[in-house]
Amino acid sequence: DCRLSPSTRRVHALHSRIAPTAYRPTMMHAAAAVSLRAPVPALGRARPPTAGKRRPLQVRSAIAPSPASVDADRVRKDENECVVNTYGRTLDAPVFTHGLGCKMWDTEGKEYLDFCAGIAVNCLGHCDPDWVAAVTEQANKLCHVSNLYHTEPGATLARKLVDTCFADRVFYCNSGTEANEGAIKFARKVQMTRAKAADPDATEWATETVSFSNCFHGRTLGALNLTWKEQYRAPFEPLSPGHSFAAYGDLESAERAIVKGKTAAVFVEPVQGEGGIFPADKAFLQGLKDICEAAGAVLIFDEVQCGLGRTGYLWGHQSVDVTPDIMTVAKPLAGGLPIGAILCTQEVANAMAPGDHGSTFAGGPLVCNAANAVFDKVSDEKFLANVTARGEQLRSGLREALKDNGHVKEVRGSGLLVGVQLDCPAGPMVGECRKNGLLILTAGAGDVIRLLPPLVATATEVDAAVGIIAEAMRVLDE
Repeated sequence: DCRLSPSTRRVHALHSRIAPTAYRPTMMHAAAAVSLRAPVPALGRARPPTAGKRRPLQVRSAIAPSPASVDADRVRKDENECVVNTYGRTLDAPVFTHGLGCKMWDTEGKEYLDFCAGIAVNCLGHCDPDWVAAVTEQANKLCHVSNLYHTEPGATLARKLVDTCFADRVFYCNSGTEANEGAIKFARKVQMTRAKAADPDATEWATETVSFSNCFHGRTLGALNLTWKEQYRAPFEPLSPGHSFAAYGDLESAERAIVKGKTAAVFVEPVQGEGGIFPADKAFLQGLKDICEAAGAVLIFDEVQCGLGRTGYLWGHQSVDVTPDIMTVAKPLAGGLPIGAILCTQEVANAMAPGDHGSTFAGGPLVCNAANAVFDKVSDEKFLANVTARGEQLRSGLREALKDNGHVKEVRGSGLLVGVQLDCPAGPMVGECRKNGLLILTAGAGDVIRLLPPLVATATEVDAAVGIIAEAMRVLDE
């Protein structure tokens, strides 16, 4: 097709050579590959979910190796014998080989509807043609130079980020936990700078942190200190002193925990993900901002999971129109490649000097070119409107399909970050849904079904997921 860019033609040619019988670029691919700013297709009309018979979704693989070309047993054996066992993958877990959109296939050729999205990472799904073109094009030019030099993709991405939110400056890193670690340093440096400005001889300033019940901010030591779950923290104690928790959504609790002259930073998720899918309301976030301003504490919104379109807004806090001093982002930003970022006000940026923080790989041209492709699509108003529509469809469909099930206490969420609160462990649902071709997660105390589909999920795919979940609920009574 003459409309395709040279890099996209190369991608299509590569796909055809690898799997000539399994893949052909469709007009959908061609239209999407015309430009990194290609308009999002017209929004589909939401249809009521069906819990009965489902027609298989017709989705073709982008790169489809023969299942026989990957030895699943050897993969599992090598991982079990050579990789540190921190993830607890079961021996019968699928070995995936390829995907397209919201679908993935394993070594047996079985098709799965992916409502995990790599834990909120694959916001454009798998093998989005514009994303593939951006990565391929940049890989053919320049992948890494370090932060000693300038490159265009990171600078372009930074301009897009600061132009679409409260922030004036960006610091790049490689993950969500790195972003939160950096945010702790930024906040402490702000407190030192303020103290030195008031008294050049000052030797003490606020250094403590506050976060909230059910929160998750990462697993490295500083971020782990902020994280609520005792089972995550206990094996690695003693952690850094000077941290306290307040009750999420409770301003009186927050006011007791945040102390002027002691609290340097307050971390909060506008929508809690791992903690159980709890959206914060405007009253709480605005009240928290007021408390932080009175105490001189730096307010940090952790949008690692809820940011960049997941809630139907570009940034999660924009739904309530309350802004922080710092925002941390990561998971979906590069559509599957590792990236993180600290977005901050000019006052915060002014406190940081050359040498105060750094990262070897952060902001490299390859990952940032991918992130530019992601950002251009997700920031489109029609794209965000579709996220909102599909999220409403998913929540309303689940409420209707599960209304007579005694195990379901609540369906809640924001955009395509959706949770089903059960009165029992949700673990059996993960296995049963996977058996029936749907990938889901748990959250909270293990009693919440967590749904994080790619943001490109269609109405048909949402209906299919609702139907599989409704059918699978019987496993809770076995």
